[in-house]
Amino acid sequence: MNSAASPATLGPRYKWIALSTTTLGVLIATINSSILLIALPDIFRGLKIDPLASGNSSYLLWLIMGYLVVTAVLVVTFGRLGDMYGRVKMFNAGFAIFTIFSITLSVVWLTGTPGVLYLIIMRILQGVGGALLMANSSAIITDAFPSDQRGLALGLNMVAGIAGSFLGLVIGGVLAPVDWRLVFLVSVPFSLFGTAWGYLKLRDLSPRRHHVMDWWGNITFALGLIGVLVAITYGIQPYGSHIMGWTNPWVLASIVGGVILLGVFCWIETRIEHPMFHLDLFKIRAFTFGNLASLLAGLGRGGLMFILIIWLQGIWLPRHGYSFESTPLWAGIFMLPMTLGFLVAGPLSGWLSDRYGARPFATGGMLIAALSFFWFAALPVDFTYWMFAAALFCNGFGMGLFASPNRAAVMNSLPANRRGVGGGMSTTFQNTSMVLSIGIFFSLMIVGLAASLPATMQTGLTAHGVPAAQAHAVAGLPPVAVLFASLLGYNPVQSLLGSHTLAQLHSGDAHYLTGHTFFPSLISGPFHDGLIVAFAFAIAACLVAAAASWFMGEKFVHADDQHETPMDFAQPEAPAPEVEASRPQVARS
Repeated sequence: MNSAASPATLGPRYKWIALSTTTLGVLIATINSSILLIALPDIFRGLKIDPLASGNSSYLLWLIMGYLVVTAVLVVTFGRLGDMYGRVKMFNAGFAIFTIFSITLSVVWLTGTPGVLYLIIMRILQGVGGALLMANSSAIITDAFPSDQRGLALGLNMVAGIAGSFLGLVIGGVLAPVDWRLVFLVSVPFSLFGTAWGYLKLRDLSPRRHHVMDWWGNITFALGLIGVLVAITYGIQPYGSHIMGWTNPWVLASIVGGVILLGVFCWIETRIEHPMFHLDLFKIRAFTFGNLASLLAGLGRGGLMFILIIWLQGIWLPRHGYSFESTPLWAGIFMLPMTLGFLVAGPLSGWLSDRYGARPFATGGMLIAALSFFWFAALPVDFTYWMFAAALFCNGFGMGLFASPNRAAVMNSLPANRRGVGGGMSTTFQNTSMVLSIGIFFSLMIVGLAASLPATMQTGLTAHGVPAAQAHAVAGLPPVAVLFASLLGYNPVQSLLGSHTLAQLHSGDAHYLTGHTFFPSLISGPFHDGLIVAFAFAIAACLVAAAASWFMGEKFVHADDQHETPMDFAQPEAPAPEVEASRPQVARS
């Protein structure tokens, strides 16, 4: 075991250097997880590829989800490597890798299918850098701050990460119309600074423990999780005559094989001396219930971003006079109240949880988030904006109120020599929940749309002169095409009907069908049906997360804050000046 520096020897300013550097890394990584959502129309136009053409929808999904899949799969491994070889070393390597592939993403010279495949590969490699940043940031902060200040510190870091996923929407919307390559270049100056600053200023404060790498655990975990997440990616795409691909034999084989491999992984981890995934950490109640709550909160929050973008871009903004081409930018701007809610609640709840414990704030945050989903479900599709903005703020406030105490409780419950792998495990649950949430929300929305969209579309088209046979063919297209069109801010009617059919219609009908109001008005009813189903799931997830947050217990700090103690349980923060470090205790409930 190698010796390490201590916070005392580095001075009182070091903890703020560690917080600012790691928060910059997490902010950049999460901004890039969402920056493409708004920028996709400009990227596809720049690459000269139609994302709605047959077979191209998988490119759209992989550009969005490839980065998320990689960060979900690799964070535990990188957290474990941080424990073994130095968290700061892994974190700084992440900054450098992220910088390199941000540059390579911006210099694509190819167009068409080769161009989009190049971007997908570079995004996956950029995700490797993002995973290194995410896996070690919380552990570096926990090492640097005393237990009575970690809630505020981790809260600022966590809120920056979550807010980054929403700031990415605005940044992408502003930069992409100027030049879509700026979407990737914008991170480079900050990541270059972060790389240099991290190498100069950050120091490892925990001992390194060199163990044999758990290769079989890493391989089975990576393949199993990839199998499940890839199945979700293809499960929401149509298969044959089915509106989704959940009956596709390859999807079924991927998800069943992935689950089996994850089961084998758990079996391996209980039988080797130095496992990658320390299952005995789940003996710590705060760690177990905190991660369960984080997973459920992510399930409620992850798909929400997509649904709200579709709601704004595909329906509300066009119905209020915005051109389809301008809706991506304005969708990002109109969602800013949610980011504001995060920024207000996150630091405040972190500061309060340091004094009063995590349980009331994490639980209350999830209850507020559940209330916001009730609010969204009660809104008409053509809402009054201030009511929508208030619901956005309420949701952001609730999620921010939850995020800081939850993260602090999880990290405080870990022994010092397990913070890297424990933080990686926690980030895995969080990142995996994003991909799962996208699959669940899209599936629920597709089910809701499929119930009424075909009849509504056929009636609307025939009422404006489209021949019944062609209207029937267009109405029978998979609902996912409508969702993708709305997500990209496209009006699909013109491409679906074709110029030949439109030329045969009365000029007034043709103009109305391809205008701002027909398509948004047409899908409003079916879309609302899908919204109700999706929000009902989000409400249930938030309520269960609130219950899990309550069962975390009150204030707790692991008995070991000097790096050398067993890790079986967490203990309440000691009322007396001294704590016997060698005797871990159970957290109060």
